Amino acid sequence: MSASAQARVGESEHWGVIARNTIGSPVAALRDGPYGSYQVQGNNPSSPPYGKGSLGIQVADRSTSQSDPAEKVDFGNEVDFRGDQFLQLEQVGFHVFQTAENIDHGGTRNLPSIRFEIDPNVRADPTDSYSVAVRQPDAVASLNRWSPYLDATTTGTWYLTGGETTCTQATPCSFTELKASFAADDQPTIYSVSVSKGRDYLWAGAVDGLRINQYVYDFEAHGVRARRAR
Repeated sequence: MSASAQARVGESEHWGVIARNTIGSPVAALRDGPYGSYQVQGNNPSSPPYGKGSLGIQVADRSTSQSDPAEKVDFGNEVDFRGDQFLQLEQVGFHVFQTAENIDHGGTRNLPSIRFEIDPNVRADPTDSYSVAVRQPDAVASLNRWSPYLDATTTGTWYLTGGETTCTQATPCSFTELKASFAADDQPTIYSVSVSKGRDYLWAGAVDGLRINQYVYDFEAHGVRARRAR
């Protein structure tokens, strides 16, 4: 059984902070909760959508010696998805715990992103072996509690950092448009998958239930568990 197959039927030790993509001293740690805040009323607190834990993230803005906001963290997996076909992604998304303070710091779209490091394998440039497909989120209505599932294939926008297609940071696309922007013979493959925050605004919150195709990755204090999506 491959490492990829093993990871998707249980727990994997391959999740963690991706050191080479992390700047400054941010926090991305598996934790219990959060269970809403004092504003959350009623008998059913806003518990994490899966289990009792999540991925807690804290990122500053100008905490480094660099002149522009630079702090950034990627929490992800560099092993279990390597070589998978990017264009075969059909389901991507997660749940997020957002606060009003985060909006004060950076606006309604101040939220973590999803990143796929890829080998673009574009026919037009065989020497191009690296790019990142980045999902920029839309605003969420849920504050100080967990959001519903945020479907990254139907909401938010995507772009490639290497400019391989028309979906660039200046002209982002929908997920469907991003996949269609590759030429017919292009076969981009995945290097890594991560939840990312930075280099922009101060943010403190959490993410849970990262979905990648038929599996949901449940972040718990003791580790990451793959669940079959229902």
